[in-house]
Amino acid sequence: MPYFDAASAAPLHPVARQALLASLDEGWADPARLYREGRRARMLLDAAREAAAEAVGCRADELVFTPSGTRAVHTGVSGALAGRRRVGNRLVVSAVEHSSVLHAAEAHAAAGGSVTEVPVDRSGAVEAGAFAAALDGNTALACLQSANHEVGTEQPVARAAAACREAGVPLLVDAAQSLAWGPVAEGWSLLTASAHKWGGPAGVGLLAVRKGVRFAPQGPADERESGRAPGFENLPAIVAAAASLRAVRAEAEAEGARLRALVDRIRTRVPELVPDVEVVGDPVRRLPHLVTFSCLYVDGETLLHELDREGFSVSSGSSCTSSTLTPSHVLRAMGVLSEGNVRVSLPAGTAEEDVDRFLAVLPGVVARVRERLGAPVAAPAPAAGSGPLVVDSLGKRCPIPVIELAKVIGDVPVGGTVTVLADDEAARLDIPAWCEMRGQEYVGEEPSPRGGTAYVVRRLG
Repeated sequence: MPYFDAASAAPLHPVARQALLASLDEGWADPARLYREGRRARMLLDAAREAAAEAVGCRADELVFTPSGTRAVHTGVSGALAGRRRVGNRLVVSAVEHSSVLHAAEAHAAAGGSVTEVPVDRSGAVEAGAFAAALDGNTALACLQSANHEVGTEQPVARAAAACREAGVPLLVDAAQSLAWGPVAEGWSLLTASAHKWGGPAGVGLLAVRKGVRFAPQGPADERESGRAPGFENLPAIVAAAASLRAVRAEAEAEGARLRALVDRIRTRVPELVPDVEVVGDPVRRLPHLVTFSCLYVDGETLLHELDREGFSVSSGSSCTSSTLTPSHVLRAMGVLSEGNVRVSLPAGTAEEDVDRFLAVLPGVVARVRERLGAPVAAPAPAAGSGPLVVDSLGKRCPIPVIELAKVIGDVPVGGTVTVLADDEAARLDIPAWCEMRGQEYVGEEPSPRGGTAYVVRRLG
């Protein structure tokens, strides 16, 4: 069964498995003890730290292992903010950071701090000038991911780092998605990553803090990992994480080129095979293994279930697949179509035949889901009626409001309007996206007296 969700968790690398099994026998003792077993464990821990630091591009004494990538982010953000509290209390983040960064920002704001979100363009990239403009004398820390976890877009880390250096602000880079493919551009002050993203075992994160960065770990003090990651180290997992990081780096150039070609095939073929599809993310400055696209008139959860029935494991940022019924913050920040969203992230070793079969299966799956939802199959005919129309989609979830809009747009004359009443947050993204894809004019939105929001669309000739 093809697994196409490596951005969530990559399959365990063979080298990680071998190292894990070996270190279960050799690395079970306390590395802080001076007897033979403890010294052996300490040697394994030191070797793992050296290997990980080499891959990150830092000194070994600048890197600690944490229980997860999320814990690395939370420790890094809170420690850097506390270390620079005399400078200011402002935290600058991009609007598309991983939820771990945004949750840390929420905690900072709840404690009385200030948070500034820098917007992104439609490809998901931060504009370096806007990021620089958000920095001021009160800024304690800035955060920018190296590449986006949902759409694969690479961020301008080098330019952001230069701006931070000029402003005297440390930059924390979340490198969870990119570290397997190469080192992060120079200039960062703190860096975080997560082993299960590159084929290491779950439960191991990395936090690197450059010497000279003011840093005050929060919470009770602990003598392990420089006081930055309390608790007994999971040494077998750490050894496996470091070994697999070294292994995937050695394979990165060749495997990255091979997967990029497969992803390019998906990016090109999906819009040709499936009508009304938007491929999102930067087509060039992106991770080699990841592609995201959204399908009009499709319930994302149903689409994922149908693909699973066909043997493909993929992910989604559609509101239909979340318990909150709101689109992912990444798609929302980009302003792109969210309904029927599919993220394909290929693990190392993905076969070309599996990608070809995915492309063969996808059109039929999307067509079945659209038919089940009663989606339109043709462009609207010339208007038979006159005057504006109001479509009541209150209480209906994506993609129903857009489907109902598509069905009635032909009932108004050119220049006439359709107002869609909807209380689903996804409509704020999907109705403007539908207009752009179908050549209609999105007039705007206003509060609806019946609740929800009224979205106004004008039919163009």
